[in-house]
Parts: sequence; C-alpha cells; structure tokens
Amino acid sequence: MSTEWVRLSTPRQTAQATFPDGRTWEAPVGTPVEAYMRAAYPDHPVPIIAALVDGELRELTYPLKRDAQVTPIFLSDSDGVRIYRRSLSFLLVTAVSELFPEAQVVIDYSVPSGGFYCRVLNREPFSAEELGTIEAHMRRIVEEDVPICKKRVPIEEALALFQARGQQDKVRLFSRRRKDYLILYCLRDYQDYFHGYMVPSTGYLQYFALRPSPPGFILQYPRRHWPTQLLPYTDSPRLNAVFQEYGEWLRLLGVEDVGDLNAAIENGRIREIILVSEALHEERIAQIAHTIAEQHDRIRLVLIAGPSASGKTTFSKRLSIQLLAHGVRPFPIALDDYFVDRQHTPRDEQGQYDFEALEALDLALFNQQLLALMDGREVTLPRFDFHSGTRQQGPTVQLTPDHVIIVEGIHGLNPNLVPMVPPERIFRVYVSALTQLNLDRHNRVPTTDTRLIRRIVRDAMYRGYTAEETLDRWESVRRGEKRHIFPYQENADVMFNSALVYELAVLKPLVEPLLRQVEPPSPRRVEAKRLLAFLEWFIPCPPDMVPDNSILREFIGNSILQDYIPLGR
Repeated sequence: MSTEWVRLSTPRQTAQATFPDGRTWEAPVGTPVEAYMRAAYPDHPVPIIAALVDGELRELTYPLKRDAQVTPIFLSDSDGVRIYRRSLSFLLVTAVSELFPEAQVVIDYSVPSGGFYCRVLNREPFSAEELGTIEAHMRRIVEEDVPICKKRVPIEEALALFQARGQQDKVRLFSRRRKDYLILYCLRDYQDYFHGYMVPSTGYLQYFALRPSPPGFILQYPRRHWPTQLLPYTDSPRLNAVFQEYGEWLRLLGVEDVGDLNAAIENGRIREIILVSEALHEERIAQIAHTIAEQHDRIRLVLIAGPSASGKTTFSKRLSIQLLAHGVRPFPIALDDYFVDRQHTPRDEQGQYDFEALEALDLALFNQQLLALMDGREVTLPRFDFHSGTRQQGPTVQLTPDHVIIVEGIHGLNPNLVPMVPPERIFRVYVSALTQLNLDRHNRVPTTDTRLIRRIVRDAMYRGYTAEETLDRWESVRRGEKRHIFPYQENADVMFNSALVYELAVLKPLVEPLLRQVEPPSPRRVEAKRLLAFLEWFIPCPPDMVPDNSILREFIGNSILQDYIPLGR
C-alpha cells in the first residue's frame, strides 16, 4: 500500500460544520453552533431556533468541538416551534415576576389559533391595562437581546429555591427526582426549570402578543406553518369549556400536576383516582345519551368525530350502551363503506390516493340512504371491499322510529358531509384527549403527545407497527387532522374529553421499550428521546387496575368492548 500521501501533521484547531446543501463552514474549536448558522444562513426569512448536530438536537449555544453534520432547525419545524414557545413562556414568567412579584403565572393549555391560555394566582386576574404593561415590558427585554443562560445546580438548592417561592408543584415534582442535580435556566435575575431547550437570547422572541380571555389571558405565538406572523385570534368557547371542566375534575380528584399523581401512586390512592376518573367519564357519556334521548323525536343521526387516538371507537360503543339504557336503539353505520371505487378516489399533491378527502366518499349515496333510513324505508347498505377497491352490496335494513343512526368518522363535524340531511335531525359529538395535567405550572403536557403515545402503544399491539413506523406516519396524520377535523370542532353540539388523569402513568411502561428501539441513525430518534425524557417524570402504574370498559383499554388491550356491536337493531 502506498504511503506517499501520508504525512506528519499537527492537530487542527478548527471544527467544520457540513450543512445539508453540501457547504462546509470552519471555525475555531468550541465556536457555538449559532455562529455557524449566522454565517451559513445570514438572511433566511424564517428564524433558526436550534440545530441537529450529527443527528442530536442541540441548542444554538452548543459549542462545536469536532467536525459534524449540522442541520438547522427553523421556527417552521416542530422542534423549533416547541423551543420558541417554551422560551416565550420563560419570557412571560420573568416579566411578570419583575412587575408583579406576588403573582404566579399558570400556563394551562394551547388554543387553536396559536397561543397558551394562562391564569394568574395570588391576586386578581390581570386587567387589559396590566396585560399591556406586561407585553410592553416583554418587548423591552426582547429589544435588549438578553442572554438566556443555564446552569446545573444541586437538587437541594433547586428545591430550596422553589420552596421559598411557594411553588409546591415544582417541589412535589423534583422531590422524587433520582438525579442529584437539576438544570435551571436564567433570564436576568430570574431562575426557573423548563423541560426542554431554549433559544440563546430574548432577541429571538419577536413574535408574540398578550390578549385578555377572562378569567385568564392568552399568550399568542406563531404557528409553525406561519412562523413569522400571529394568526387572527378566534374564540373557541366549547373547547375552552371542556378544558375548564377538566380543570374542575383535576381539583375534585386532588391531582393537579404530575407531582400529585406520583404521590397518589406511592401512597396507594391511585385505585380511587382511577375509579373516580372512570366514573366522571361514565357520567359525561350518560349526560350525552340523556340529551339525545330527550330530543329523540327530532334527532335521528349522531355524528362522532375527533383526531387520531382520541378513543372515538370506545366512546361510540359506550354511548350506544347508554342509549340502550335510555330506550333508544343505536344503529352504527361505517363511513368507510361509502368510499368511491378506487379508480375514482382523488389524489393528493404527491399523486397518492387521498382517502381522507371528503370527495373520497360517495356523498350523494350516503345522504340518500341516511334520509331513507330516517324515514323508515328499506335500504340496501353498501360494503366496501378494500382488497378490490370496489363497493359491494351489503345487508338490507329498515329502521324503526326508536332507532338513532350513529356514524363515526373524521368528517363528522364538516357540514358538507350531510348537506341533504336537515340540521335539526343531527347531533354532533367531538371527541379528543384534551389533557390538562401538566408537569408543573410552567411545563405543559401537550394533548398531541398524549395521543401520540396512545397510538404508538395501540399500533404495536394491534397492527404490528414499530414506534419508528408510527412516528413516520404521525406528521401525515397531523396534517389530515388540521385539514379535516380541527377547523370544524366548534360545530359540535357537545365535546367529550377522553383524557384520563392517570393514563400516562399506565402507558409509560408499555411505550418506553418501544421508543428505546428507535436507534441512531433513525431520523425519528430525536422525537423518541424527547418522549422518553418527558415520561421520566412519571411513576409507572400497573395496567391491571384499568377497568375493562375504559377508553384506555382501546390502546392497551383487553377491552370488553373490543368486539362489541350494538344489538339495538
């Protein structure tokens, strides 16, 4: 072997960053990734929030000490928008602590148009004028471009800090931490814990607004598909009412954060919490059934819609049972049986069949048959053969006046699904896991994460999918939800919150082994690590405590309702 190209050298004092477009930038060892980004993308219209360094998510303050493949994370990326919102929350909490030292901000839940619903404790709600003062102060801190630093402190020091502030939610959470340290972020003179990364400085936080939403307020932020603008705020009274109701449930259970849940598991109170949580679900389903039964002289069609892994199937079956108990006979119809023949299915932007499009259904036939069934006429239902991609002949049925038709599907809240059916004969239900159990007052548990974890467990159990395969599909699933479900959720006559306060403690030991199988160099490794890190805060709960008719059983298995078909025919 030739050695003519081999020569003695000295260690290089620089590190190279190679970007996805093939360009390579070089700087002294230890230069922050932020400097590379500014050199490589000096005028990019979308802010860069973080970076992937050799496949690992890193803050822009991360020092590059060796050559690496570097990919920018923009505000239009899911990880980027999470970091932006978290940093914006820190800015809000800091500004309030400086202006109103006695106040404690609670960041409750997200709102559809882009924002967090927040509350204030230890004082009256902020007035519109006070919110204007807070926003102006936040903007001054942004203009100053103050660094956001982090430091590692002993857990005893962190606990003493939060104890002195009266933040018992954080004390409960961190008192069970196994590691002997905690990472705190610092902004000006304020220190706090936030689960996840931050932007390097406040100058990155250009896009936000505060607006009143009594008894709280909204911290508006940009959505990832419109990263440099705030969408017009639209009120969602039904959705807000569901969150408020869930907050009352949490207070009733005495479980307002993950620290409370962990304590309940350790002291043996979790069985009671599970039973009361399930009783609250059953009571709500019974209320919905009672409403339908009371108006059964006009309501003949119940449409049920909701995003993926919201528990629609189990909810529909439990609603059917409650309707039977109220003397109403449920008749389920599968929307999938009304697919047009495969050759007539519309295609998406990539040329693939778009089975989620409303036009993938034979709406004329669907509406004609609904009207005929509600009028008591005999109808031959279709059955769609997914192997051949064609619609076949199904059973012939005839309903009586005490029947109500139940249809579950993603388009249930879209008025264009049933344009021929008189609106007064329809009752619409929106189902979703609208969780409000947060790690603490400043660290949310996103609704989307709860549904994703449910789906990973269910897909592995019933469909044989790996966690990586489910994560691969999730972006497409979310895109369909934003297009076909969320815009219509306020059309619902009633909303059902399928979240259970204890469910992540049950799902934790089931999903963790699946997530650990997502290994480098998989591009889904970052997401798997994020979910694993978040689940570390939960103490596991054995699944055998979960009742066999629980919505959670739809995902963890052994549901008594799995093969149940309403016999109210």
